[in-house]
Amino acid sequence: MDIRRNLPLLMIICFLSQMGGFMILPIFPLFIEEFGLSGWMMGVIFALFYVGKVIGGVPAAALYRKIGGKRALIAMLLLLAVCMGGFAVSSVALLFGLLRLLQGLASTGLTVVVRSIIGDGGNVDNRGLYNGYISSSEGGGMVLGPVISGWLALHWPLSVPFLLVTLCCLMAVGAAMGIRSATKAGLASGSELSSQASDVISTDAKPTQTPADYTISPVNVTPSPITPEPSIGLTRRQQLIGYATVHFLEMSAYAVFLTYFALYAAHIMHWDPFATSLAFTVAGISTLAAAPVAGYLSDRMGDRLLLCMFGMLMIGIEVVVFLSTSSYVWVYVGMLIGGVGGACYMDSFFAHIGDHIPDEGRSSVIGKIVSAAEIGSIVSPLVAALLVEYGSLYTVFLFNLLLVAAAIAVQAVMRSRYRLKRV
Repeated sequence: MDIRRNLPLLMIICFLSQMGGFMILPIFPLFIEEFGLSGWMMGVIFALFYVGKVIGGVPAAALYRKIGGKRALIAMLLLLAVCMGGFAVSSVALLFGLLRLLQGLASTGLTVVVRSIIGDGGNVDNRGLYNGYISSSEGGGMVLGPVISGWLALHWPLSVPFLLVTLCCLMAVGAAMGIRSATKAGLASGSELSSQASDVISTDAKPTQTPADYTISPVNVTPSPITPEPSIGLTRRQQLIGYATVHFLEMSAYAVFLTYFALYAAHIMHWDPFATSLAFTVAGISTLAAAPVAGYLSDRMGDRLLLCMFGMLMIGIEVVVFLSTSSYVWVYVGMLIGGVGGACYMDSFFAHIGDHIPDEGRSSVIGKIVSAAEIGSIVSPLVAALLVEYGSLYTVFLFNLLLVAAAIAVQAVMRSRYRLKRV
């Protein structure tokens, strides 16, 4: 497929889906509380979302390989639309739990499918940039979503934001239907194929290696000499373990931050809710602005793991800053740095997978990595809760720094193996 032609549609899909997810994030607890559910039942419903995220990666990868990216996107977005519409009209705990499980599955599925499309459609010269555009569009949705739902909640019943998110999902379905597969993209001309040779990711010109909706024209094309298949210094199993461990640690640290920063800001720094919300907004805007630049740098540097490590280091700096001071200015500067770090990590991480995992196994690897990482999102807040119980909120973020340091260490080992192989 011509990824450059379809990239704007992928960005619209990611923006609308992320905006919808973050629209319901702050109001979902308040909404289900209206139905008189017990605290334990509400906790189960919340947990089912993460269970869905854990189990959703591998099936999404299989679906992508079976029916192709376009149809897989439509399926995930329709499932999200059903979930959001179901929330708006439901009042039964069992149905809430089922819909929450399916929402988590579809959420992870979208991530797997979109990143797989970028990995298959890009090459070593542009995967970072394209992943950066995706991260930037997701960041825009993250920033705008809570603002919209907060305003709606002040003037309308809490079910209204869910209906709006349903509409957003259906709009995203429309965008997905506009994606053009290779068979419809007008690639029959030999001159067009020549102009797109630099975007062909297969180094042996085997068109059947890409998913069904993104097969390359059967005309043989000599791949560009500037995009050779990178040397691999790790076995496929070692690669999977390494990538999964890194992303598990990063998502664990992110989950701890999301869960406990507001408490730390309130009880240790004595901030009001507005100041705390503004900190999250600063981080989101920083990621939104930095993602395309970080992706471009990732492509130009040619050392994606180094940029991943630098991104994780900036995330660590963010934590050190708010552990060291409660000054609004300095903490916001730290959030700005952390947002850039998140963009550097995410863009380079998925681009590196695209560079080093062959076409036929790429979506499966991404699915397994994303699912494994979501286990960290469940486990790390539980560990942090024990640290709060027997330690303090300060201890929680020392644990956060430990996770960041471990992720950097694993990436350093992987990077040394790749570099050793090249030598």
